[in-house]
Amino acid sequence: MEAKMQALAEVIDHLVRHEVFRIGPVVITTTVVNTWMIMAVLFAVVFLLTRNLSDKPKGAQALLEVVVELFYGLIDTGMGKEGRKYLPIVGSLFIFIAFLNLSWFIPDMVPPTTDLMTTAALGVTALLLVHAMGIRERGIVGYLRHYAEPTPIMLPMNLLEEVVRPFSLAIRLFGNMFGEKMVVTILFILAPLLAPTPVMALGLLMGFIQAYIFTLLTVTYLAGATQGH
Repeated sequence: MEAKMQALAEVIDHLVRHEVFRIGPVVITTTVVNTWMIMAVLFAVVFLLTRNLSDKPKGAQALLEVVVELFYGLIDTGMGKEGRKYLPIVGSLFIFIAFLNLSWFIPDMVPPTTDLMTTAALGVTALLLVHAMGIRERGIVGYLRHYAEPTPIMLPMNLLEEVVRPFSLAIRLFGNMFGEKMVVTILFILAPLLAPTPVMALGLLMGFIQAYIFTLLTVTYLAGATQGH
């Protein structure tokens, strides 16, 4: 019992990032190392799935095409078929975030999305891409003008909305993933055999759902930036 109480006291300490090493003044934390590891796995998986593409899909390629069609459906819902050209952005965001979320099933791996710095970086990156695509599609003047739509009175609110969006993306993803990981860690300590199993199954679902929500919101923002309010 005493060992369990000690383990419970260390739960938060296990979930927060720690310094691993330094490169000059730059601190490399566990979050960075875990992200590199997941990226390496992701690159390996993508290479294996795409190395033998053919005109007649079968096996892994057929599965990939099903995934692409799912992404097209997501994009079509928010932007119509003309938005399919943004598949690289939408697909990359979903797959990367899903891999980060699901890395918690690796023993002793703390998912990078339980670190607010990671989710903040994802939120800022997504919004920078949205702005870049909006400027490319509408030109700098046309893009800036859309902040005064549908009426100039909305300009302050539209600008405030742009400031809030990355925080909203970051905190939503961080809060859900951190809470889920903390609950499962506590249950593993209190009931290591039975209790965590249904929560882990829910965590698998939540990992995909959070990646989907983040990506869906990005599609919505892309639609507003490139097609107008």
